[in-house]
Amino acid sequence: MNPKVDDYLGRIKNWQAELEKLRALLLECGLTEEYKWRVPCYTYGGANIVLFGNFKESCTLSFFKGVLLNDEKGILELPGENSQSVKMARFTSLQQIVDLEPTLKAYVFEAIEVEKAGIKIEKAKSKKLEFPEELLNKFEEDKAFKEAFEALTPGRQRAYNLHFTGAKQSATRTSRIEKYTDRIMNGIGINDCVCGHSKRMPTCDGSHKYL
Repeated sequence: MNPKVDDYLGRIKNWQAELEKLRALLLECGLTEEYKWRVPCYTYGGANIVLFGNFKESCTLSFFKGVLLNDEKGILELPGENSQSVKMARFTSLQQIVDLEPTLKAYVFEAIEVEKAGIKIEKAKSKKLEFPEELLNKFEEDKAFKEAFEALTPGRQRAYNLHFTGAKQSATRTSRIEKYTDRIMNGIGINDCVCGHSKRMPTCDGSHKYL
């Protein structure tokens, strides 16, 4: 048992009993308990297998190579539409975890076998983004901005582009671009907080101030 996980569980305010149960379950599967990205992470032979996290409305158990699991019970879901590897199980009660304990352990053992076999995930190549005219104009007017945008990770570029193109009016698209110019110039994603973590990951517990 990793003392950093003890500290983590001592700090959280919700789903404590559920996460304690998940912790015991994962340790019973013979995984090594570590603490990465400010959340408990469980590994096998140095490879990441699964991690858990707490959100306002649920707690989750995320398998790093979840898309390779059979998921016979249909309990796993993608954390986002662009996810190509991780799949998670979501819980809203301790009884759910108790009822699914045999299944969850079976999934963990399957995930370990996937890692032992060295199976890799073939990730689809990202489609080339189609930028709105307002963003292309901004690139033309401000070369430094263009360089900063292109330096962002593909995921951050895609997230900004979705937000910009989501506006129906040209004026709104321009306003959104101007609003996020400083963040882009500083290499910060639209879903990042000041500590650099994504709002969508269980690394931020809501105590951080978002820009």
